[in-house]
Amino acid sequence: MTPRVMGIRLQIVLALSALLVLAFVPLFVAVAALTRATVRTEREASARSIGRAVAAHVEEARRNRTEAELRSLLDSAIGAGSVTALGVYDERGAAVLRVGDPETASALPPIVPAGVERVRQVATPHGPALEVSIPGPSGTVAAVVRTDADASGGTPLFGLLGLYTGLFALALLTFAYIALTRLIVRPVDAISNAARRVAAGARAFEPPTAAPAELRSLAESLTEMTAKLLADEQRMRHQIGELELSGQKLREAQDRLVRTERLASVGRLSAGLAHEIGNPIAALLGLEDLLLQGGLTQEEQHDFLKRIKSETERIHRVLRDLLDFARPAAAARVGDDKPGDVLEAINDVVALVRPQRSFRQVDLRVDVEPHLPHVSLGNERLMQVLLNLLLNAADAVEAKGIITLAAHRSSNGVRLTVEDNGPGIDPAIRERLFEPFVTTKEVGKGTGLGLAVCRGLVESARGTIALDETYERGARFVVELALPSARESGSVAAGRQAK
Repeated sequence: MTPRVMGIRLQIVLALSALLVLAFVPLFVAVAALTRATVRTEREASARSIGRAVAAHVEEARRNRTEAELRSLLDSAIGAGSVTALGVYDERGAAVLRVGDPETASALPPIVPAGVERVRQVATPHGPALEVSIPGPSGTVAAVVRTDADASGGTPLFGLLGLYTGLFALALLTFAYIALTRLIVRPVDAISNAARRVAAGARAFEPPTAAPAELRSLAESLTEMTAKLLADEQRMRHQIGELELSGQKLREAQDRLVRTERLASVGRLSAGLAHEIGNPIAALLGLEDLLLQGGLTQEEQHDFLKRIKSETERIHRVLRDLLDFARPAAAARVGDDKPGDVLEAINDVVALVRPQRSFRQVDLRVDVEPHLPHVSLGNERLMQVLLNLLLNAADAVEAKGIITLAAHRSSNGVRLTVEDNGPGIDPAIRERLFEPFVTTKEVGKGTGLGLAVCRGLVESARGTIALDETYERGARFVVELALPSARESGSVAAGRQAK
């Protein structure tokens, strides 16, 4: 969930509030301290004046009156000018007489510094007070002046100052909030809403008309950007339309190319089939005409029948190979649905080809890695593939070269290679080498279906067969055979248990 962020208006008001606090709190403290200092100074000056007046009367009374009359005078002075207690001291500063409230009079010291005028703060049971000592010719007079009434004189000033400060801050923040709303927040909201409308599909950006210069400039920039984006979108739509049209044309051209290639393949297949079957049929027709004409000896008739059978078998072989090429997967499933043993198939093929006349002068080398796993291509079809590749290699080396048959593990299963030191494959037919009726042999020596059938058998077992074009000392065919699936492996295990 996205955290909620304060708006710019609230952030600015909070910043102004902090600024006002930083500005007015020190001012309020300074004014309060100045007021207290002024009140204290005034209080001390007032107390000093009262003390001097009282001291002058007491000094005069000490010269002309008795102690009883002096006490009566001092008692009459108590309460005047906030005086709560009076003390009379001799020339050495020792107390001679102290009058007033007993609790307040006890705040007067028994001894004061002689000849020293002083004002100091004292605590009385009735609150704080000032002790004023005024020296004179006959001694020192000390008076205790109550100050609590004077001390509260600055409180209304503090309250007035705080009220003014609070009202000023509140008015300033209210004005700032309203000004921010009208000058910034509303234009920004209008710009934001216009941008949302464009994002929702509007085709034009409508900026606010009443806004500060900076926001109008921002709105104009967004208007230009929106116009450019819309123009780019229109141009992109046009380009996409052109690409779709080009793609459609390419698909049509591809379809035409596929049809053309299919027709070409059918043509090559038809031409090869007509060549491979046409010649035997022509021979058959000629032999049949000779037989129908009669006048042949028994030996000649028997020879013609043998030739007719040979040509018929040739046609049958071509058709069978063509069917194997057209239906390799079905052919592989007929009686050969078990995984193949590579070593057993290689041994059987080698034993089959070594007595052949074409292998009598061929140096056939076999390189098989021990303990190879079974493969998905059955033994019978694997032997058919290997036999075809070995016979082609023998034809290439003209029965007097070197042929190597190797089998090794690979990352996906087993790799078989059949290589020879013959002249190699003509580059002109390499791309069509596995197509039907493509052969480098002389007419009548091959149907051109062998490699096509091999490819069908291998691919039906999830394998691959290809010509190694990097091999330069002849020709090398590489067969990649996959490992059997779980179902195929199960059938092998069941067969072994049955045995």
